[in-house]
Amino acid sequence: MLEGKRIGLGITASHCTYEDVVPKIKNFTDAGATVVPIITPSVLHAATRFGTGEEWIKKIEHFAGEKVVSSIMEAEPFGPKNPLDCMVIAPMTGNSISKFANAATDSAVLMAAKATLRNGSPVVLGISTNDALGLNGQNIMKLLNAKNVYFIPFGQDNPFDKPTSMIADFSKMVETVHEAIVHKKQLQPIIIQFFK
Repeated sequence: MLEGKRIGLGITASHCTYEDVVPKIKNFTDAGATVVPIITPSVLHAATRFGTGEEWIKKIEHFAGEKVVSSIMEAEPFGPKNPLDCMVIAPMTGNSISKFANAATDSAVLMAAKATLRNGSPVVLGISTNDALGLNGQNIMKLLNAKNVYFIPFGQDNPFDKPTSMIADFSKMVETVHEAIVHKKQLQPIIIQFFK
């Protein structure tokens, strides 16, 4: 499905989603892709009830079979010099959504995304944010209208206790990337229903 493709996988600080997202790196390698893992500083340094940065780095590198890229300097060559076929950011926090929508580049993940867009290649976003239907709504709408930016289908994960929260269905990562690379199309539907 993705034979020979080089996929950047950016991981930001939605620590509660790592257990779901990180093992899915194998779905890309099983589809024939090479995965280049890229992280924000908060992934590297945080220690939460979900685990330490060191523990997660080991797991990420295990599934990807590649060392993580953690600095802007390491990510900059993903422009014309060493391009990716697609850049995925999953999970993508509200903080990173806001920065990406407003052209701020202060992490390796956002630098790799910027470099990928510069090359005219797709960037796929898997959001995980408590304010998707709050202040970050305008940033998500801006990105939904941006050229070469695609979204892993997402929905409200807990509308009654967290009414502004939305999260991607990470099981659809590979399918979304395939549509973006091969057909230059958004996987539909974008907005899905999670809760029962």
